[in-house]
Amino acid sequence: MKKYYVEKIVQSNGEHVVHSEECKSLPNEDNRIYLGEFYWCRTAVEDAKKHYFKVNGCYACCNECHRD
Repeated sequence: MKKYYVEKIVQSNGEHVVHSEECKSLPNEDNRIYLGEFYWCRTAVEDAKKHYFKVNGCYACCNECHRD
């Protein structure tokens, strides 16, 4: 299982990005919300929708959950 976070800062396309704990693009603690530990990034992305309407997986660390 990995720890996942969602960015508080919205991207220019209106999305908030979900990152895993080892991501090189993980924002600092002030700019992220801890989602919990999950086996799959898809579960983390769904959980992030409790916080934000538009959510996407990080291209670098959650590529299988990233949609263009």
